[in-house]
Amino acid sequence: MTFSKTNIGRRGLIKGGVALGAGLAAPTFFNNRSFAAAHSGYLNAPTGKSVTLGFNVPQSGPYADEGADELRAYKLAVEHLNGTGSDNGMMETFSSKALKGNGILGKKVEYVTGDTQTKSDAARASAKSMIEKDGAVMITGGSSSGVAVAVQALCQETGIIFMAGLTHSNDTTGKDRKANGFRHFFNSYMSGAALAPVLANAYGKDRKAYHLTADYNWGYTTEEAVTQATEGMGWETVNAVKTPLTQTDFSSYIAPVLQSGADVLVLNHYGGNMVNSLTNAVQFGLRDKEVNGKNFEIVVPLYSRLMAKGAGANVKGIFGSTNWHWSLSDEGSKAFVQSFGKKYGFPPSQAAHTCYVQTMLYADACERAGTFNPCGVVEALEGFEFDGLGNGKTLYRAEDHQCFKDVLVVKGKENPESDFDLLEVVEVTPVDQVMYSPDHPQMGGEEATLGSCNVGA
Repeated sequence: MTFSKTNIGRRGLIKGGVALGAGLAAPTFFNNRSFAAAHSGYLNAPTGKSVTLGFNVPQSGPYADEGADELRAYKLAVEHLNGTGSDNGMMETFSSKALKGNGILGKKVEYVTGDTQTKSDAARASAKSMIEKDGAVMITGGSSSGVAVAVQALCQETGIIFMAGLTHSNDTTGKDRKANGFRHFFNSYMSGAALAPVLANAYGKDRKAYHLTADYNWGYTTEEAVTQATEGMGWETVNAVKTPLTQTDFSSYIAPVLQSGADVLVLNHYGGNMVNSLTNAVQFGLRDKEVNGKNFEIVVPLYSRLMAKGAGANVKGIFGSTNWHWSLSDEGSKAFVQSFGKKYGFPPSQAAHTCYVQTMLYADACERAGTFNPCGVVEALEGFEFDGLGNGKTLYRAEDHQCFKDVLVVKGKENPESDFDLLEVVEVTPVDQVMYSPDHPQMGGEEATLGSCNVGA
């Protein structure tokens, strides 16, 4: 997959999708002198021999497993950037060759950490402290879209770049998109677009779905995306019920499904929520039921290896989508899995992968722009085409700062060989199938705009 240059500029981007071109563009290098003159003065400009990044992850709460893996990936990325690791990871496979293993722009990379607690207020407070007290020039992390939207807004207000971690809600680069924010992870729309054809082929087009949905913006947009995509294939949605993010026992929510006439349960849950709700559904015998003359099925729109491990045998045969999987055979994925596995003794999750990649993309943008100035980073990332970071050829679209790449549809393995081998990739959905217009209704329509970059000074 390649992208035409006609798609890349923020003003000239093709609304109906992506055009295909002849090859991956070479990385752009800016004239450092002219850029520095045009963009002088910005918040937390590094003055010494080091630069500080802020890693804001859930170290407690329902997404703590993802947060722990994110932090592992961030620490590995810092080692690679500083040239202190046992290898260079995906720096060796990254199509851009701007990074040299001597920090960023010759400055040693240091970092501070915070606990988002998977709460927007706590995440904002943690990020604010990193910016004001620690001098962080970039904030990254999180495993909740509510957190991502809140912290991204803070970074826009203060003039700091935000490189989102694991955030899947359409809102992050949809109605709540910001000029200072960037997302590598895929989104709810992409999951629906990738999953619906697979589900229709596997289970038929005459199905009745019941949704249980985490009660925050990620759950809402995932429910909307999957509902629209599956209804477009002929499915009927019989009910959609919101569940608190703090819920741990979903028994009271599972029982009504049996009286609803539904023959599919869609769990718009993530992390510990999904582990608990799926476990409760299996305990209630849903997977052994026959409804409307069909076997009852369960769907998990957003999967991760960590969730699969937590749910164990309950994930067997259940379809979902994922941003990346450690079993991919491309050179970038193999390099990352080897490096992460050497350091930690087990393969990385998709949360670890996207956070590592975001760190590399930020550092690379600084190198190519010749500055840490937020507007320089924005210019370097907008419309940037790259390869070698584990997802194939990828575009950071200029109009919404969303990465576009192929999407993986996965299924729980029937006969896993280890605790890390619970998911199998059943389809790699090409990027053109998951593309959408920047003003798509699920993304906030024509009113959704990035605004201007803020340097905070």
